Amino acid sequence: MPRPCKKRMICCHPGEKFFGPKGNRTAPTVEMTLDEYETLRLIDVENYTQEECAKSMDVARSTVQAIYASARYKLSNALVNDMNIAVKGGDYEIAGGNE
Repeated sequence: MPRPCKKRMICCHPGEKFFGPKGNRTAPTVEMTLDEYETLRLIDVENYTQEECAKSMDVARSTVQAIYASARYKLSNALVNDMNIAVKGGDYEIAGGNE
């Protein structure tokens, strides 16, 4: 029996949950989970190392590496192929338990 997935800690929900080419909401959509979004935010925007990101999200560094790789692929695919990005779902908890 596989081990249950550990919930990742995120700071809050993003202000926007849907991104895409201006005026093209009918384009194909890539779904990015909230933990993928949080990993991109921490590493690329806040300049955290993967180790710091892992500590903040309460997961192993190898888990952060996998989440980050998946998030970067989805983001790159959406940018290159003119797709929308919907941010939703994932195994996460809001830090402090507040929405």
